[in-house]
Amino acid sequence: MSENKIMMHENPKILKFKTLVEESPNIVFFGGAGVSTESGIPDFRSKDGLYNQKYDYPPEQILSRTFFDRKTEEFYRFYRDKLNSLKYEPNITHFKLAELEKKGKLSAVVTQNIDGLHQKAGSKRVLELHGSVLRNYCMKCGKFHSAKEVFGSKGIPRCECGGVIKPDVVLYEESLDNRVIEQSINAIAKADMLIVAGTSLTVYPASGLINYFCGESLVLINRDATPYDGKADLVINESLGKVFSAL
Repeated sequence: MSENKIMMHENPKILKFKTLVEESPNIVFFGGAGVSTESGIPDFRSKDGLYNQKYDYPPEQILSRTFFDRKTEEFYRFYRDKLNSLKYEPNITHFKLAELEKKGKLSAVVTQNIDGLHQKAGSKRVLELHGSVLRNYCMKCGKFHSAKEVFGSKGIPRCECGGVIKPDVVLYEESLDNRVIEQSINAIAKADMLIVAGTSLTVYPASGLINYFCGESLVLINRDATPYDGKADLVINESLGKVFSAL
């Protein structure tokens, strides 16, 4: 089959997406859990997500700062079981974004994910709104500890000084890092194309960042509808893998 015939069978929205990417010199990607589900990492809010699985405590409670402080060992039991991203590999979306950055077209990845897969795929400028499992620090002396060390530990991981090690992830009841927020706002405000993908856009304040975009093309790629679909220039309800493999 010729290339032209192949293109005729492609989703016209995906063809438009490809054109927008080709024509845009400054793209910012804003992604959520849906970016990593195709790597096998479970999301939180879908019917198969973590919030709909059974534990002694609701995941929202386990992933709170109060729970971490009061029931640290129980927190780590859940954390090691469900949030260990070291065993997962980046997917086509992660790799295509890294390619776009290398070509000078993508200026930043803003992510709600904590799995570190964007960096594993080769992306350099990744703004992690909710922190990362790859960074861990002693709450007593501040010493850095690797994710491999934390996920491989038993019970409550502790530093040589005796302090409790905490993952550098934003738990419920904790504030986002103002520096990361400011960098994300600046990147989005300067972009001429914003690709928002794999997120329901219902978690604030992260989802509010989309309001700072004033460029040419707002593209939303998500399996389900979002509250911002009416504001987008292009909405694609397809899997991210299918969309990004077309680039």
